[in-house]
Amino acid sequence: MARIAGVDLPKNKRGVIGLTYIYGIGRSRSEEILAIAEISVHTKVKEWTDDNIKMISGLIQNQYRVEGELRSEIQMNIKRLMDIACYRGLRHRKGLPLRGQRTQTNARTRKGKKKTVANKKKATK
Repeated sequence: MARIAGVDLPKNKRGVIGLTYIYGIGRSRSEEILAIAEISVHTKVKEWTDDNIKMISGLIQNQYRVEGELRSEIQMNIKRLMDIACYRGLRHRKGLPLRGQRTQTNARTRKGKKKTVANKKKATK
């Protein structure tokens, strides 16, 4: 069982795919890491030796921000935007889309479940 940056990598997947289970590492970065470590992209995680695992984890710890460190940095960036009250910060605060998407329809992922608003009753004569 390969454990890198506090994440258990799946044994039966190729190394390139297995590394993407770590937050902050995608396909291109995992290919880059394996190229530096001189490990084939086709070898499965269960075929890695202890030396390979140590080399990969050392590379990741020294060169990249991943998992908790990256998550906290992203949260600090969002908090900074909210504190300076820029447009993006206000959109974060209100829970609305930030990047120009329409909100009259769609945007359910950001806005959450529909909240039905009742109609005003008409006055009778």
